[in-house]
Amino acid sequence: MRWENLTAETRHDRPADAALFGADAVTTRTFDTPEFAGITFHEIRARSILNRVPGASRMPFEWTVNPYRGCTHACVYCFARKTHGYLDLDSGVDFDTQIVVKVNAAELLRRQLASPRWQGEHVAMGTNVDCYQRAEGRYRLMPGILAALRDRANPYSILTKGTLILRDLDLLRQSAEVTEVGVSVSVGFTDTELWRTVEPGTPAPGRRLDVVRTLTEHGIGCGVLMAPVVPFLSDEPAQLRATVRAIAASGATSVTPLALHLRPGAREWFMAWLGQHHPHLVRRYERLYADGAYAPKWYQRRITRQVHELAEEYGIGPTRAGMPRRIPQPGPAEEPAGSGPTQLTLI
Repeated sequence: MRWENLTAETRHDRPADAALFGADAVTTRTFDTPEFAGITFHEIRARSILNRVPGASRMPFEWTVNPYRGCTHACVYCFARKTHGYLDLDSGVDFDTQIVVKVNAAELLRRQLASPRWQGEHVAMGTNVDCYQRAEGRYRLMPGILAALRDRANPYSILTKGTLILRDLDLLRQSAEVTEVGVSVSVGFTDTELWRTVEPGTPAPGRRLDVVRTLTEHGIGCGVLMAPVVPFLSDEPAQLRATVRAIAASGATSVTPLALHLRPGAREWFMAWLGQHHPHLVRRYERLYADGAYAPKWYQRRITRQVHELAEEYGIGPTRAGMPRRIPQPGPAEEPAGSGPTQLTLI
């Protein structure tokens, strides 16, 4: 593993010059508990925790915080898989089982937020890997991060597939009293058989929708990122209807569909999974994604139209008077200029 390659990323696809931490500061641990079987944690003391989004990006935020690298959710389509290559780790099993933990994330963030150079910009979390993945249950980095943002009245948003966010409900409510807080939960489909194979380390879709319901009941408006819509596996009209109906029943303030996209690193891992579980679809995928990482525009437009029509039918729409307030949910993750719509890592 080449730790010197893990650097502060001023661009998503190109490391910067300054190393995030010294190689001598790495502590590697394993835990003899069922939930962490086969997983190795590399604890580091990071030198920077606020990451600037490239200026050419179309994202609605300029700054992100990512306390982890690698993700035990093990989503086979995760676009962040390629980033493990900077450590000479593979984008498959290593991404799922070799997790970098920035153990000083909270103290470092508090210090950076207090800098005279910091202007209180919006901070997005969960745009690379899930900050409420399973590791957060042990390392508990998010309470300190949220407290630091709350104490500076700094606006932020969170995208997650993790139910562990409910542990920090009080901090979310306290933050919402002093600044803008946005929360979105990723639920691309409600098919449990598909979920078990394509997102094996995540909570079930129904449990994620319970998170939406609980947050909304406690005054934290929560949107749903309906992503990914998986071609030929979760995009039939009846499947889309079932998913949107369940999202509406959860009390979500909005629903935003995104079709599956397959960047290098994720593409190879996903296609291997597809060949094992749905070999009859391999040729169809090769044709659909022949021009690159993104599904064709006609396909994206079709899915967006269908979901928006269903959302209107089930009454999911703009915030109305008396509803919990919300801010615009995080958009897709960082992308180079000129590329198509981006699917978030958690999806």
